[in-house]
Amino acid sequence: MIHIESIYKKFRRLQVLDNISASFTAGQVIALIGPNGSGKTTLIKSILGMVRPDKGSIKVKDQLVNGDPGYRQFIGYMPQIGRYPDNMKVGQLFDMMKKIRGLESVDTELINRFEIEKIYEKPMRTLSGGTRQKVSAALAFLFDPPILILDEPTAGLDPLSSEILKEKIILEKKKNKLILITSHVLSDLEELTTHIMYLQEGKLQFIKDIETLQEETGEIRLSKAIAKLMRGQETSSAWIDQLFAVEQKNQKTL
Repeated sequence: MIHIESIYKKFRRLQVLDNISASFTAGQVIALIGPNGSGKTTLIKSILGMVRPDKGSIKVKDQLVNGDPGYRQFIGYMPQIGRYPDNMKVGQLFDMMKKIRGLESVDTELINRFEIEKIYEKPMRTLSGGTRQKVSAALAFLFDPPILILDEPTAGLDPLSSEILKEKIILEKKKNKLILITSHVLSDLEELTTHIMYLQEGKLQFIKDIETLQEETGEIRLSKAIAKLMRGQETSSAWIDQLFAVEQKNQKTL
């Protein structure tokens, strides 16, 4: 469904993506992980056509990215920070998106479970960060796309809302959709992920399915398996330590 062939991207002197190649197919849930500045966001934006690689190509359902933008209809995108018109009401935002897509039949499960209809008359500028995340999540799933790209989807959500969103992701996984997720909370990925894609300093370190990762490391827990694989690298080790600190903090708040 998504084919990435030898893409490079440099911002001034910084090589953000360095010869990245990968193929993702229906039914996979790819956890895109790596330290800050590893190229995760640039890769996502390249798939979405928001960043143009210097070299290489990306195809989504056999359509070339940066060609016909029609391929975007196949993707539901949840940004880490949703940016919407301040004065637009929540209900107006959903109506506008329906008109742009020209669809009336939509997936309202998250609208219902997050009780978003209760805030339809509120301007976007008045929403808290967590509520904006709920709106972004509902928009990403709204048109039942075959591909979902979720950037730190549980960031800012309360524990109950995080579980609702994870349940929705699992449901979409069962529908054989392709899902790409970035997250700094490895425990959020345990029950969702089929594959791990690890980037560091713009380079692809590995793509492995969960079973292979567990067999190679002898660890069942995802966080321990990744830590064992990457301990030999100084930068990765520091990042893994940071991830464990985040996980321990999250566990204490539950």
